[in-house]
Amino acid sequence: MRIALLSYSTKPRGGVVHTLALAEALAALGEDVTVWTLGRGGDEGFFRAVDPAVHLRIVPFPDGPQNEGVGPRIIRSIAVLRDAFDPVAAKYDIVHAQDCISANAVLPSGRCIRTVHHLDQFTTPELAACHERAIVEPDAHVCVSRSVADELARGWGIKAEVIPNGVAYERFADTDPAARRAWKQRLGHYILTVGGIEPRKGSLDLLEAYALLRTKHPDPALVIAGGETLFDYRDYRARWEARAQELGVQPIVLGPVPDDDLPPLVAAADAFAFPSVKEGFGLAAMEALAAGTPLVVRDLPVLREVFADAARFAATPATLAEQLSAALTAADPRRQTAGRRLAAQHTWTEAARRHLDFYRRAGQR
Repeated sequence: MRIALLSYSTKPRGGVVHTLALAEALAALGEDVTVWTLGRGGDEGFFRAVDPAVHLRIVPFPDGPQNEGVGPRIIRSIAVLRDAFDPVAAKYDIVHAQDCISANAVLPSGRCIRTVHHLDQFTTPELAACHERAIVEPDAHVCVSRSVADELARGWGIKAEVIPNGVAYERFADTDPAARRAWKQRLGHYILTVGGIEPRKGSLDLLEAYALLRTKHPDPALVIAGGETLFDYRDYRARWEARAQELGVQPIVLGPVPDDDLPPLVAAADAFAFPSVKEGFGLAAMEALAAGTPLVVRDLPVLREVFADAARFAATPATLAEQLSAALTAADPRRQTAGRRLAAQHTWTEAARRHLDFYRRAGQR
């Protein structure tokens, strides 16, 4: 089967991680897989090495005019990817878009499957239109959790196939002790979150929780990794920095971390905080469970569905601080064992097999 998987970026965002891992698992099952994406900022490759069994088409995306807004950049992203993909679209048996930009780019070429990782509400008109069209026009839909599939059914009357994410279990479960020690020597005791500083990640709530936590636990640092994004969160980041100064806290902002350095960073953390206000699955949090790191997540239906008794749940900054305190204070072997077992169950091989079955059924409609 000739399969095109499409994403919008080469950077380490959750949807891009998903796309590459799924592509590699499909190729390992003998499928002919090509990943298409935009190479922003001169990128000629992804944030990590990709199995050579997967074909890569990275479409150059030149810088736009100075101070280009999000809306014009979205429109230009769609147009650039569409112009590159249209001439060869017919050679693929399956065209599977992983986000609204790539879905809008390939919809004119014919049939399209769309993975809806999570649902957003946008105020930028161009982005809102991109989001809506990428939901209503594809021929078939995949969601990575039942909660998001139910949102899709309630809001648009669309029935989606539920295929959970896989997780690179061994990569996070079996990290190099020397690499873990290196992070400990650099950071000391720390609470980690991955995803950068942005509204969807609940960064301001985590900041408030950390300030409350320090009244009982003054030692652990708050460490923030990741943060590559297409969107402009400078105003939110400025509010976050101002609030940190008001609260008298100084989180350590690492920014994007090299791919090989991420597993030991996660494994060396004293706790992993995941206070997102919108998620489809929570891949970074599942990686933390694979590493055996205590996990505290936002009390959302989707995260209750995915993590069950393997995580601690918090609804407010105050309860987030309480649950982080509990995670730091007392070892919880039962929860840790449940977390490792849960993460080990989510394999990319199984996700790929389920995708292939869905592709075959979708192709018969």
